[in-house]
Amino acid sequence: MLESITPLILTYNEAPNIKRTLQQLQWASRIVVIDSFSTDATLEILKRYPQVEIFQRKFDTHAKQWNFGLEQIQSEWGLSLDADYALTDALIDELKILSPSPEIDGYFIPFKYCVFGKPLRGTILPPRQALFRKGRSHYIDDGHTQLLVVQGQSESLSNPILHDDRKSLSRWLWAQDRYMVLEVKKLQKTPLSELGWGDRLRKQKILAPIIIFFYCLIFKGGIFDGWHGWYYAFQRVFAETLLSLRLIEADLSSLSMTTRPPQKLN
Repeated sequence: MLESITPLILTYNEAPNIKRTLQQLQWASRIVVIDSFSTDATLEILKRYPQVEIFQRKFDTHAKQWNFGLEQIQSEWGLSLDADYALTDALIDELKILSPSPEIDGYFIPFKYCVFGKPLRGTILPPRQALFRKGRSHYIDDGHTQLLVVQGQSESLSNPILHDDRKSLSRWLWAQDRYMVLEVKKLQKTPLSELGWGDRLRKQKILAPIIIFFYCLIFKGGIFDGWHGWYYAFQRVFAETLLSLRLIEADLSSLSMTTRPPQKLN
């Protein structure tokens, strides 16, 4: 099965991460990378791997960037990876013996979130549909991220991908603000009946940051991961608090527009 898979990676200034990702893809004969004009050492690192083929495209949306990447895949199957993902050895072994039936067009893969290289007991990351038949799949935008749509049925793999982002905290904070602006747009335009319980809770603005703190530490066992678990919990609380602030900002901005007195005509 491995010979039928082309890994697809998006990059933008991923020098702290990309080497670990590529080290776990040495089985691949071709790796497609869509780079958004990185200015750090990302391109230099990528060029050290002969099976990597780099395409540069200015970033506009995640879905358009991923769909551009799909166009570059020549194999039957694609494996979409962020530049801070690393396949586990167990997952590679599972892919080797995978034998999909004709009606299966995609596979969900679970995650283990890492903090400074240490895998946590549990996170809020859901499994992601990352393995797919290229000719029967496409991406759509979904808030700050993207959603893969496959035509046929999907199954789940057992072994995880490691999510191990080693970029600076400043970069993470910058990214979260951009993400939450997009999340607000999604929450505002999506009817309440079409939102999951998590997004409905987030629209309440007050409860989500409090609940996520206890969810990460207690329900997911983060308290047993020591300071790594606390770090992750504080990250998630910050992200949810930022979303609440952006939602309140949007509400107040809309209210000020409706209550603004009409301007007098000269």
